[in-house]
Amino acid sequence: MDDEMRARLRRTRRITTPWSEDRTRGVGGSRLDAFLERWADGYDWAVHERRINALPWVTVRAAGTDLRVIHQRSADPGAPVVVLLHGWPDSVLRFERVLPLLADAHVVVPALPGFPFAAPLTRPGMSAGRMAEIIAAALADLGYARYTLSGGDVGGTVAEILAGEHPDRVAALHLTNVAPQRALTADPANLPPDAVAYLAQAAQWFRTEGGYIAEQSTRPNTLSVALGDSPAGLAAWIVEKLESWSDDGAFTVDELLTWVTAYWITGTIGTSFATYTEPAALPARVDAPTVLSVFPRDTKPEPRSYAEAFLNVREYVEHGAGGHFAAWEQPAAYVEDVRRAVKLGG
Repeated sequence: MDDEMRARLRRTRRITTPWSEDRTRGVGGSRLDAFLERWADGYDWAVHERRINALPWVTVRAAGTDLRVIHQRSADPGAPVVVLLHGWPDSVLRFERVLPLLADAHVVVPALPGFPFAAPLTRPGMSAGRMAEIIAAALADLGYARYTLSGGDVGGTVAEILAGEHPDRVAALHLTNVAPQRALTADPANLPPDAVAYLAQAAQWFRTEGGYIAEQSTRPNTLSVALGDSPAGLAAWIVEKLESWSDDGAFTVDELLTWVTAYWITGTIGTSFATYTEPAALPARVDAPTVLSVFPRDTKPEPRSYAEAFLNVREYVEHGAGGHFAAWEQPAAYVEDVRRAVKLGG
């Protein structure tokens, strides 16, 4: 982390509002101040960078694009293949804690194009559908003809599309949510009553919590300037989500800083908006056997009846703790559900 960035942090122009300490209106002012002070003086990115660089990275040329992936091979050549797909506003770091727990599987963790640690994204057109195409080609290049997909958020949407387009390759799905776009297009006439009630709850969430989606999907250029030029702005935008979508105490300050610094160092906050900006068509239904893990602090936990309208839900597992970043927050529980999916896929 260079001196120029620390200088920017020390020169941060503090902005106060009448609601500065009301966390329902965004990150708290005093919380952000403490965060920025630690970032400017005391936080050592180099320690975390060495750990991240030591992961088994490879670059695969697939579908005309370089895809960087963490490729953790099992000692058993015949081990099952698990593909872990992250979301926003995180990165492959979401899965750091589950990697040691999956040593008996071949694990592939793509850095989704446009996100931290990925190859530079230089042109438009990187929708979730395009990502699915690239990942499918990369897995074939790595020699994997059949695999279990696991993920949530953007990664879950990519998984649904990939499974819909390549049912012969996807043995099973493990998801932590149904693709959120489905709630915007679902026909209530085709859903049971509790699923219709869920649509109303999801609509309320989009009204009260989804402002970031509207901005990222419609004005990515404008927002990218604000967040890409100001570390304080970037921290406020990301930390609010990391903390409000997870259990209390899910992250230490330095862990939050590492996830935010990953965006700053790689300059990827703007390109991480691609899947919000670029439309993608979802399959009407995905037939791959699916394990849906429901964590109580996630943004919009779905009832089983709603998920079954789109997915072949074989197991619906409700957990007592954890949120949107469940692989980080509850790695053992997450891996147990991954194994359920692997078993379903045979």
